[in-house]
Amino acid sequence: MKVRRALVSVHDKTGVVELARALRELGVELLSTGGTARLLRDSGVPVREVADVTGFPEMLDGRVKTLHPKIHGGILARRDSPEHAAALEQHGIPPIDLVVVALYPFEATVARPGVTRAEAMEQIDVGGPAMIRAAAKNHASVAVVTDPSQYVWVLSELRASGGALSDETRYCLAQEAFRRTAQYDAAIAAYLQSEGALTAPSSLGGGLRPSSPSEGASAAPSETSPRTGGAGEAGARKSDFPERLRLEAERTQVLRYGENPHQAAAFYRPREGAPWGLGTLQQLHGPELGYNNLLDLSAALGLLLEFAEPAAVVVKHTNPCGAAIGLTVGAAMAKAKASDPVSIYGGIVGVNRALDLAVVRELAGIFVEILFAPAFVPEALEEIRRTKKKCRVLQVPGERPAGLVEYRSVLGGLLAQAADAVDLDQNTVTTVTRRAPTPDERAALGFAWRVAKHVKSNAIVLTTSDQVVGVGAGQMNRLDSARLAVMRAREAGLGTEGSVCASDAFFPFRDGLDVVVQAGVTAVIQPGGSLRDQEVIAAADERGVAMVFTGIRHFRH
Repeated sequence: MKVRRALVSVHDKTGVVELARALRELGVELLSTGGTARLLRDSGVPVREVADVTGFPEMLDGRVKTLHPKIHGGILARRDSPEHAAALEQHGIPPIDLVVVALYPFEATVARPGVTRAEAMEQIDVGGPAMIRAAAKNHASVAVVTDPSQYVWVLSELRASGGALSDETRYCLAQEAFRRTAQYDAAIAAYLQSEGALTAPSSLGGGLRPSSPSEGASAAPSETSPRTGGAGEAGARKSDFPERLRLEAERTQVLRYGENPHQAAAFYRPREGAPWGLGTLQQLHGPELGYNNLLDLSAALGLLLEFAEPAAVVVKHTNPCGAAIGLTVGAAMAKAKASDPVSIYGGIVGVNRALDLAVVRELAGIFVEILFAPAFVPEALEEIRRTKKKCRVLQVPGERPAGLVEYRSVLGGLLAQAADAVDLDQNTVTTVTRRAPTPDERAALGFAWRVAKHVKSNAIVLTTSDQVVGVGAGQMNRLDSARLAVMRAREAGLGTEGSVCASDAFFPFRDGLDVVVQAGVTAVIQPGGSLRDQEVIAAADERGVAMVFTGIRHFRH
């Protein structure tokens, strides 16, 4: 199909003058609108205004330009239909063989902080998607270009073929066109849904409600159905999740390989909303990233975002093996390293302040896969580049948007849930033992609870008020997790005497509690909700241990 006439109407003007000049050199007549037409004329490219074709001026502040039979007839007419050809001739409609449209920047507009709904609505393109869909529908006769990245190869084929585009090329362009309009509409729908969530009676998230010893002893009908407390009641409703879900993402990186070398892998960043987390990372040094690197980095960043104080975390195979807070990130790093001086080798290490030379010195002689921070002191970055050739250094801003939904693929489907953003509220925690925690123990329990939230279930975490001393993760029963946490602490040389314990879900029996209490734990935080809560409470009272119930669990699978 030879291209004789093209309609060019783009918001993104990147490369459009060069495209137009090349089309004119191929003998293509150009139609255009508004700002695009002015730019082409000012650049010396002959162009015919759409208003000259339709006989109507642009109106309503430019909202109506191309919505006219003389435009859409020229796009939609089938070239193999004598009836269509006769209609075009009867009404003086010029056939259009190529449509080049770049839509209003709705996605970029709503990604800006503080944008109003009125500003967002004004950036919803109407005529552009209509022309794109018309051209894509009629791709047997019309080619449609929707992104400046397509200009080069479309022009290359036109030049090589004497001004024609093949059936295959038009078909591929139509596929991309429908993908683009679907993405555009999905972005609008997602924005309107998020706007509606701001005023809905209940939005994604949740809270905590107090529990009592009597509730804890009887609320759960079975040991496999624990009480979830306020988060379950005030969290996401079924209506918060759409009937149909469309996710649009762009590939930003082809990875070294997947979980294993024989598996190919890539990283995709969602196109809707402002980029955050791994979508904003910048690699400053080191080898290319792999699939496991990003999984571990995501886990480490999630834990690091729990802390407002200067903090350092160490993650191995998506589980925290070290975490600490301090007056500086250097001091926090020293304690996080001491949490598990063996597992830190080959781990993922992050701090939530500018990474300085104090952090680098703490890691001297230790190989880490990834070292990340929101910023780097220049001298520290220079030292890392000099001494850690194989360490991947990543700059990742430490921010988390509100109202997140998490997605996970399963065989044959996709799971969605509200992100677990619930923090511990000391006002809702209930003491269930005769002895209440001391102020120091309460501080330590809060620290332990935040770390346990990011440990794979069954999770047992032993800490002081500012340092992890032992972690038991991902075991098939809570007793083994308790034993593992104690063993890790002793192997690290930190000891467990005077530490506190966090359990991500209830103790189904007293045996796990007995293990940590015998190791020297003085206070315990757990959700409660077991049929044997009273038995576990009695075991704590026997040893003078303080225990609090949160009424909410933090399973992580």
